[in-house]
Amino acid sequence: MSENPTIGWFEGRVHHYPLRVYYEDTDFSGVVYYANYLKFCERARSSFFRLVGFEHAALWEGDNPIAFAIRKIALDYKKPARIDDSLIVRTSYDRIKGPRLFVSQSVWRGDEELVTAVSEATAISPEGRPRRMPKNMMEALGPYLLPV
Repeated sequence: MSENPTIGWFEGRVHHYPLRVYYEDTDFSGVVYYANYLKFCERARSSFFRLVGFEHAALWEGDNPIAFAIRKIALDYKKPARIDDSLIVRTSYDRIKGPRLFVSQSVWRGDEELVTAVSEATAISPEGRPRRMPKNMMEALGPYLLPV
């Protein structure tokens, strides 16, 4: 499978996105500020898409514009990440149901799972209405979805 040091790699159906914790990611104590895990997860989801051939700007500017909005997300904080930590965000796109895309993510430091996230994204039109993903996108994501 293809690999790109800036956007990660796949191991099976799971995308691995590497990142380093910088000072700006932390609170005054050097621990990653809780809301920044949302940013880490967003970067990983976007990088997954790039690696399978889709860039958000191109999707929005195409003949049938489409974007994604997070409808809901739940995070479970297990252990803190700290300044200078090297992390991996693991992302799997689990299933598609109509315009909805169900995603599981976890943030790891070595062999320690720090955070888990479960989200639901909805594909939307320029008017903000839910719409199904284009056939070519569903086909490209197919090998990465959970077996039915």
